[in-house]
Amino acid sequence: MSDQDYYQTLGVSRDASDEEIKKAYRKLAMKYHPDRNPDNKEAEEKFKTIQKAYEILSDREKRSRYDQFGQAGVDGNAGGFGGFGGAGGFDFGDIFSQMFGGGGARQQNFQGEDLRYDIEITLEEAAAGSKKRITIPSHEECDICHGSGAKPGTSATTCSTCHGSGVVHVRQAIFQLQQTCPTCGGSGREIKEPCVKCHGAGRVKSRKTLDVNIPAGIENEQPIRLSGEGEPGSHGAPAGDLYVVVHIRRHEIFERNGLDLHCELPVSFTVAALGGEVEVPTLNGRVKLNIPKETQTGRRMRVKGKGMKSLRSSSMGDLYCHIVVETPVNLTDRQRELLEEFEKISTGLDRAQTPRQKSFMDKLRDLKNDLFD
Repeated sequence: MSDQDYYQTLGVSRDASDEEIKKAYRKLAMKYHPDRNPDNKEAEEKFKTIQKAYEILSDREKRSRYDQFGQAGVDGNAGGFGGFGGAGGFDFGDIFSQMFGGGGARQQNFQGEDLRYDIEITLEEAAAGSKKRITIPSHEECDICHGSGAKPGTSATTCSTCHGSGVVHVRQAIFQLQQTCPTCGGSGREIKEPCVKCHGAGRVKSRKTLDVNIPAGIENEQPIRLSGEGEPGSHGAPAGDLYVVVHIRRHEIFERNGLDLHCELPVSFTVAALGGEVEVPTLNGRVKLNIPKETQTGRRMRVKGKGMKSLRSSSMGDLYCHIVVETPVNLTDRQRELLEEFEKISTGLDRAQTPRQKSFMDKLRDLKNDLFD
């Protein structure tokens, strides 16, 4: 199932419209629905596969996650990415109510919703890896009824409508379908006197604290999956997953490009002209960098192995320093005097000493010739 291609399952292209996806799903669901294929395990498995594919591709956010991250973006729960506001639940019964007039009996127990939590870290933390502690909304067993949902001293009874099966049978034209029992919601039990604290749910809202290990080299907006830390399932079904989406804060100096880092490195015009050694910042300290003589603005110099670590190997990216020759400001009288003297002795410099000026003048001459030809 982990290699399942949801588009291929429904027989649509990756750029299919919502209507095309819905149409393909309806056709396949009608064909493989268990009520049309009694005692056919192969059809039942096919039906489940189709249902899961539609759950992902019919939701814009989940489909986007699947397109961006593949199976990893929606793994663990067909619900994909949910949210703390209860977003994203797919009600399969709604679709079959339209087509058959009822839902399937297999909806008694629902796996819990996946949750999403957004966290912000620094570029340094992304490079080295880190551990973050987060607190999220959750549910815990009610301490009054201890999860039964019934008032202390009472207990749930067998549902009088479905007699404990959790489903009722409804005939629609040539089909006899099963629906989730409207009285007990599929649990097979009735609570005559619900608990005053949880009102029959058996659980109450709470908050829980989790430690999230952020691996070195993580990409911006990459999700980390915490299995089973999402919303609890209903009637004993498994809990969903929690996806922690990591956002890397913009750095004041460095810009990231894959495994490589880039920064602007200002140097004085004397160091640029004569050469020299300068200190260069990295994510884990400073290093020395030799600036060759006659360096021009825009030259790119590499500091090997000072970029980001690869998430999947021990490889390291590089740091690229983009040289900017800085013009001094707020000159003293002596500095101005020396520069004026330098300007005087520089008058009539050989064109080989000013390569950029030479190139500019050559282009200007060619432009004039083109204009007057």
